[in-house]
Amino acid sequence: MPYKNSGCYLLLLLLLPRFSTETVILSMSSLSFPSSSSSALLPSLFAFDSSRIVSLQPKKLTRLQSHFFTPKQHVSFPQSNVSGYRAFCVSSSTSPPEGTVSVVDFHEKDWSFLESMETDSTEHTQKIEKIIKAGEISESSRVLVSISSEAFVDRLVESSSPTQLLLIVHDSLFTLACVKEKYDKVKCWQGEMIYVPEKWSPLDAVFLYFLPALPFHLDELFKTLSQRCSSGARVVISHPQGRQGLEQQRKEFSDVVVSDLPDDSTLRNVAKRHSFELTQFVDEQGLYLAVLKSSKQ
Repeated sequence: MPYKNSGCYLLLLLLLPRFSTETVILSMSSLSFPSSSSSALLPSLFAFDSSRIVSLQPKKLTRLQSHFFTPKQHVSFPQSNVSGYRAFCVSSSTSPPEGTVSVVDFHEKDWSFLESMETDSTEHTQKIEKIIKAGEISESSRVLVSISSEAFVDRLVESSSPTQLLLIVHDSLFTLACVKEKYDKVKCWQGEMIYVPEKWSPLDAVFLYFLPALPFHLDELFKTLSQRCSSGARVVISHPQGRQGLEQQRKEFSDVVVSDLPDDSTLRNVAKRHSFELTQFVDEQGLYLAVLKSSKQ
């Protein structure tokens, strides 16, 4: 997908090597973004002596890792810099000599529609405020946001008091890099919602901003949420354009939109099986909003 924010793209190139050498979590196809307390960014990928180069090639990936990373090519970088970081490949597919340093290429789905559905209209702003308010966030809250736009994260940060934890979970490394560029204290985790580590539990508010992008049955998702959420925690499922907006997105982005928004009865049945209670349900032409409260003891 084309990246309109070149600053975030460059940051992504710099941050990924940093994560791979410090606190990256590669299990379950995920990356965990460290805070600013770790060491400074590693040297630029673009400053090197072309007379001293070493060839880099793809490494062997596990089945789960290959879901997000597809090894394809190799590239040459300075030998003096290779020990300090890993780079991502950009050129030919020929086999390099033995003893090369392993790297991988990566591919992203097109998540641009998440940003395009965010507008500056008063009506849209009111919808977002309603979604955020449903989470009942306080300073002591531990909050998770799954598959959202950058604009929603911006609004959440601006409209809420600093929370004990704000964790952004997304499939897109580029989106996470842009969030991290703006909010260094925000935690970012790349991977599937049901594999989020327990170390961030218990959660007090969970925003499933774009549920139809999650490739899991509701039962599987709420089973995980029941284990991760505190008693009284609120799970907020939303779509600021409602079902009509979702159907248009499904036509244009069928590789991303893989499920539907659940109806009232489906949510009630799933909630009951996993110690949640459906406390609010709005299914209008321009807004979908469902709020579930954890009732576990």
